[in-house]
Amino acid sequence: MSRSPVPSDLSIGQMAARAGVPVSTLHFYEAEGLIRSWRNPANHRRYDRRELRRVAIIKVAQAVGVSLSEIREVLDRLPRDRAVSAQDWAEAAAPWRAMLDERIALMTRLRDQMGHCIGCGCLSLDSCPLYNAQDRLGRSGPGPRRWTGTAGERA
Repeated sequence: MSRSPVPSDLSIGQMAARAGVPVSTLHFYEAEGLIRSWRNPANHRRYDRRELRRVAIIKVAQAVGVSLSEIREVLDRLPRDRAVSAQDWAEAAAPWRAMLDERIALMTRLRDQMGHCIGCGCLSLDSCPLYNAQDRLGRSGPGPRRWTGTAGERA
């Protein structure tokens, strides 16, 4: 059984449907320089199929909290004139490894500690594992010192 060839370029509607995003999102990503399109002779916007991978990367990265500027930095390292290879991606995304490891560690700490005083609502100054006697952690700076791993001393 022969299959019809897959088109190498997509209309904006096809691109939006295939990528699972509204057309307005594609316009936004393009305005931000994250993806590219061109106009055909009838002045219709067209996208190369390879832009689907870029949209997928953007969506997944945003879902885990990577900013658009961080996403742009990585996408700018990828070739535009050919398909992205595994080696291209490994080199471009290398800066994300440490950042994602830090975010995973922070999310793990948050998940594991949410059930303590904050989760149960007891607010006990005697038994709470997050208790900060005499605000010792305040001397090392503002914010959630234990969760961010920036506490100078442990209470």
